[in-house]
Amino acid sequence: MRATAFLIPAAVVAVVAVVSSVFIVDEREKALVLQFGQIVRVQEDPGVGFKIPLIQEVVKYDDRILSRDLEPLEVTPSDDRRLVVDAFARYRILDVEQFRQAVGGGGEELAARRLDSILRAETREVLGSVSSNDILSTDRAALMLRIRNGAIAAARGLGLQVIDVRLKRTDLPPENLNATYERMKAEREREAADEIARGNEAALRVCAQADRTVVELVSESQRQAEITRGEADAERNGIFATSFGADPEFFEFYRSMTAYTRALKPGNSTMVLSPDNEFFNYLKSDTGAAAE
Repeated sequence: MRATAFLIPAAVVAVVAVVSSVFIVDEREKALVLQFGQIVRVQEDPGVGFKIPLIQEVVKYDDRILSRDLEPLEVTPSDDRRLVVDAFARYRILDVEQFRQAVGGGGEELAARRLDSILRAETREVLGSVSSNDILSTDRAALMLRIRNGAIAAARGLGLQVIDVRLKRTDLPPENLNATYERMKAEREREAADEIARGNEAALRVCAQADRTVVELVSESQRQAEITRGEADAERNGIFATSFGADPEFFEFYRSMTAYTRALKPGNSTMVLSPDNEFFNYLKSDTGAAAE
């Protein structure tokens, strides 16, 4: 009975010791065997592992690709328009031994917070070197690649591999929206005023050119008219001179008849002339010839 009473507890202790010395590593995990806080073995392949009970312990880490959402981050691009950026990163634990040495017992949560600091610093540096239009454009792949490449080296010191960084959303800070809208409105109004001023200047140039053209055309027309009028007067005088030379008496008669037609109209003013005035020569003649 005494032997049986002794063997049962011993068997229980042995079973407990065997069970506590065995651990299983899932295919989604990596494990470290620690002895007094020091790493004695790395178990990366899935399967069964063994450790010394009570002396050694097993710490497991996720071997899958992890995702980390960053808190909204305010950045100031090169054109001083502040933006609020919302991003996330995908990463994995690449070197569990280095990871343990870097974060100690803080584990994955401490590593994620340190990765946040790295990503925030890289995001500020990269986005601060470009304009807000580049950040707000749909083609931001180059910027995200620069952030990822900049974070890779720093994250490697934590035993992490940064796989991807994405900008989910970029907005203006709420307190800056009205000021930004007003500035944009003022810029558009200034551009409109510049366009109107340039249009008015162009219109004045066109009007001035048109006025100059009108003056030149009118002056040229008047000059041509004077030349034509002078030529016509010369031709008329030449005709009169030729007619007068051909028959002076008829020409004098014609001029007298024209003078009578113009002078002796109803309603004309009264003319006081001497009866023997030459104006009445053809009125006194029966033959139509000038009276002697």
